[in-house]
Amino acid sequence: MRDVLGDITGWYASGETFGLATVVHTFRSAPRPPGAAMAVSAGGEVAGSVSGGCVEGAVYELAQSVLETGTPVVQRYGVSDDDAFAVGLTCGGILDVLVEPVGPAAFPEFPKVAAAIERHEPVAVATVVAGPGRIGARRVVWADRASGSLAPGEPHAARLDAAVDDDARGMLAQGLTGQRHYGPEGERRLDDLSVFVHSFAPPPRLLVFGAIDFAAAVARVGAFLGYRVTVCDARPVFATPKRFPEADEVVVKWPHKFLEEERGTIDGRTAICVLTHDPKFDVPLLEVALRTDAGYIGAMGSRRTHDDRLARLREAGLTEAELGRLRSPIGLDLGARTPEETAVSIAAELVQLRWGGSGRPLTDTTGRIHADAP
Repeated sequence: MRDVLGDITGWYASGETFGLATVVHTFRSAPRPPGAAMAVSAGGEVAGSVSGGCVEGAVYELAQSVLETGTPVVQRYGVSDDDAFAVGLTCGGILDVLVEPVGPAAFPEFPKVAAAIERHEPVAVATVVAGPGRIGARRVVWADRASGSLAPGEPHAARLDAAVDDDARGMLAQGLTGQRHYGPEGERRLDDLSVFVHSFAPPPRLLVFGAIDFAAAVARVGAFLGYRVTVCDARPVFATPKRFPEADEVVVKWPHKFLEEERGTIDGRTAICVLTHDPKFDVPLLEVALRTDAGYIGAMGSRRTHDDRLARLREAGLTEAELGRLRSPIGLDLGARTPEETAVSIAAELVQLRWGGSGRPLTDTTGRIHADAP
């Protein structure tokens, strides 16, 4: 829903009810992950995608039907090898799509959800997608409150809602979106009821240190990958928003002091790229970085620079375990030369670590292309 938020917020504000299709489950090599969304306005306008084009026509027709009936539907789309003209996924994957009406009457909490997403405030939307309950029943969960019910009017609603609230908050903390299964009273050992939890966690952070041309390229590719990008440098003549238009913020401050101030906000979804390759900047910065919870810490420089940097960090008291977290020279071995190519190699390493890829050419591998997240 984040990808289509600009369009559907306008439709909702005008009082219009629209159809929202969301991927709620995938099998094998489905083209888009759970949470991918496509919206269809009452006038037939389309925003977003659930499959990259394979089943959009069928989903469009189903959304129009849902707008007429007002009844949410979960539809499965799979491969259609036996009929070349049938709707299906050529990749061999299978996906389940929830199509539901959204409007002031059908989803009164939507403006609060949209506002939370815009503010980068964690919020999750839990929706019943299978089981004895009402398909489309919805509950919105924040860190400190929740609204709606997954079993409205039922005596067991409070227990079910409480179980889902706990799980949704745990998924929000990890940035996870997916299905959870429960008994009618929220029992986690049963699977009578399937609930899709769509997490809208704040985007992961990319902290880029060093206001150089390589940093501009890294900021650009980081924004493309969905990171909230910060560029930091102590030199005000170089660290300017004009030089880094893709960055969400540009900070003029000594890098290690800025990172120390941000220590409490750094988690496993944070990536730190040290591009200064100047000891007076990167050694004190890495002293701080390697003692944070950041999921990725990379530093640019030659192998000679790397060896010198390690020696200086050992002198500063860092342990071998802490130094083992440093990815230097930064990026995958793509033979990169230009700032843009180097940024691609860094992005490739970030993606590899996120999903557990081998880093080898796909032609040299076997089995599933899209492995489960590590």
